[in-house]
Amino acid sequence: MVKKAIKFSILVAVLTFISLGFTSKKEANVLKNTSKKNTKSSELFTVNPTDDSSFQEAPIPFTGQSYLGFKEAVAFKESQGNYFVVNTLGYLGKYQFGKATLEMIGIYNPQAFLNNPKLQEKAFEANASRNKWILRKDIQRSVGKQINGVIVTESGILAAAHLAGPGSVKKYLRSGGKQGFSDAYGTTVKYYMKRFAGYDVSSIKANRKAKARV
Repeated sequence: MVKKAIKFSILVAVLTFISLGFTSKKEANVLKNTSKKNTKSSELFTVNPTDDSSFQEAPIPFTGQSYLGFKEAVAFKESQGNYFVVNTLGYLGKYQFGKATLEMIGIYNPQAFLNNPKLQEKAFEANASRNKWILRKDIQRSVGKQINGVIVTESGILAAAHLAGPGSVKKYLRSGGKQGFSDAYGTTVKYYMKRFAGYDVSSIKANRKAKARV
């Protein structure tokens, strides 16, 4: 009886070892593939045109209606959340900042910015704060109204300002949607207003002099 128990234990041990060996090999392949993907630090990223009526894109992952959910949703639309990407027009990072916008929030070294995820998060916060200050009166006047079939929300306004700049959003709102804007890939203010409506962005404080600091 003892001999049978010993043989059984040995068999279990051998099978367990073999199983672990296969699992480790599989995990190693996954890690290897993941590592390859993460080493591309300055690849080009092409955004497809987003014509409101005809373009169909993958849904943005839902991460809640909070500020965190808002910025992660914008990041996914801009770059699929990739900190190290540069698009075909030279826009940088997770939130696809242009160099001129970076300079307005105190960042003068684009390469250092691209290699610093923490600074990129601070840049998004600073830019949103600055845009909220510039658009504060338009937010008060326009939230709750319907323009071009889209209910205006504060988060929609701030997302559109990230895309087009606060000046373009101001013109869009004050003209009742007649003065539109689309970027080089065909993405419009209306599209961002609709896409990013309904998030709670009350934690973003309006600040005319907001700067990105780490």
